[in-house]
Amino acid sequence: MVILKKFFILSAAMFIVMGLVGNGVWAEESGKININKAPVEILVQLDRVGEKYAQRIVEYREKNGPFKQPEDIMKVKGIGTKVWEANKDMISVK
Repeated sequence: MVILKKFFILSAAMFIVMGLVGNGVWAEESGKININKAPVEILVQLDRVGEKYAQRIVEYREKNGPFKQPEDIMKVKGIGTKVWEANKDMISVK
């Protein structure tokens, strides 16, 4: 009985977590990072993006609205072609 109860609780927790990630809270099924939704803690996973630049990405989209294209990340102060080239296959905007 105790094992069945633990299994049920664990299954329910996994279902909730997978539902959040599957609905694109910050990432897509392809493993890309959605720069329109991801928090700072996720944006720092991009190459050459530290906490300071991740915060700038969040502030930019709050001020200017969502990014229309992945390469629009270069509109953020301090993010240029090197950051774009290092991450272009990891970035999503939808």
